[in-house]
Amino acid sequence: MLDNTPRKKTSTTTFFSRQLLHWHATYNDRQMPWKAEKDPYKIWLSEIILQQTRVEQGVAYYQKFIAKYPTVTHLAKAKDEAVIKLWEGLGYYSRCRNLLVTARFITNNLNGIFPNRYENILQLKGVGPYTAAAIASFGFNLPYAVVDGNVFRVLARVFGIHTPIDSTEGKKLFNELAQQLLDKRQAGLYNQAIMDFGATVCKPAAPLCNDCPFQKKCVAFNDNFVTTLPIKSKKIRIRNRWFYYLVLKYKNQIAVQSRIAKDIWQGLHEFPMIETNKATTIQKIKAAAIEKNILPINIFFEVESISAVFKQTLSHQQIEARFIEITIHQKALLVNHIKWVSLKSIAKYAFPQIINQYLKAAILND
Repeated sequence: MLDNTPRKKTSTTTFFSRQLLHWHATYNDRQMPWKAEKDPYKIWLSEIILQQTRVEQGVAYYQKFIAKYPTVTHLAKAKDEAVIKLWEGLGYYSRCRNLLVTARFITNNLNGIFPNRYENILQLKGVGPYTAAAIASFGFNLPYAVVDGNVFRVLARVFGIHTPIDSTEGKKLFNELAQQLLDKRQAGLYNQAIMDFGATVCKPAAPLCNDCPFQKKCVAFNDNFVTTLPIKSKKIRIRNRWFYYLVLKYKNQIAVQSRIAKDIWQGLHEFPMIETNKATTIQKIKAAAIEKNILPINIFFEVESISAVFKQTLSHQQIEARFIEITIHQKALLVNHIKWVSLKSIAKYAFPQIINQYLKAAILND
């Protein structure tokens, strides 16, 4: 087991770097459109997309963004709604909002030139130590080691580290070791190699230990605890939320509103909604909607249908939603940022995934 004392570069750490780069040059055939990219804008864009997204999903989004916004200036000049719509389906929409803030800062304050020092990159909105290290090393070959989930896993297993990766002590330990192992002359190449190695060989489940160049020196393999590393100490607490969406329709129009509160899906659109902390009756939802002036008091309306439960799982939340389709027979004045839009234009609006699932199953197929 590795102790927690920072060390000078030893023969073991030198062997690791040399062997990793040999594997990268000889066996690594992982293909990604941003691989070997030197444009810091494209590197930054790919890293922001991949912060909470699998590579397989992120590739298509990256390609769409590059096609529509080939430079940081193009992105800076785009309308918020257009960018959010392009981001739709990726989730964690604060990344998209930060993307726009940073693009406009670089364009307006830095003459469209991406900063080329780690400290300045780190100051950009939405950029943390990992992303800054990735941009600095891939774009400018600066000697900063990346530490993501793949790197945590590789280092924990090869060096036998049982310190939890989500602890203050663990973060310090892994970051120091990663920096010690880094080949500073080939920082970008090394960082790409260790991330690819973690993604393709030292995988979370079913790692390819028989194909691993570190097998003889890997502490986890030799001591038989590959499946237990890395260790996390904190358990994620899941918050359960119920959303009852009121799908108000009048002739060929439907009521939508923008999510303006600092909550999940900020900046996206949705139908008027009543939230509860547990499942409840439609009668109670109707009463709450009338109380909140979502449903008109003096205008006749009728409930046409009530959907099955739609579910969406976020990192710390479980969303369960039902959609109550309501026809209004006289157009009502709407409140609380709710507006009427035509059914034909509904596809232009950016919605959360759970609403898109409903739209695909219901309205868009009518």
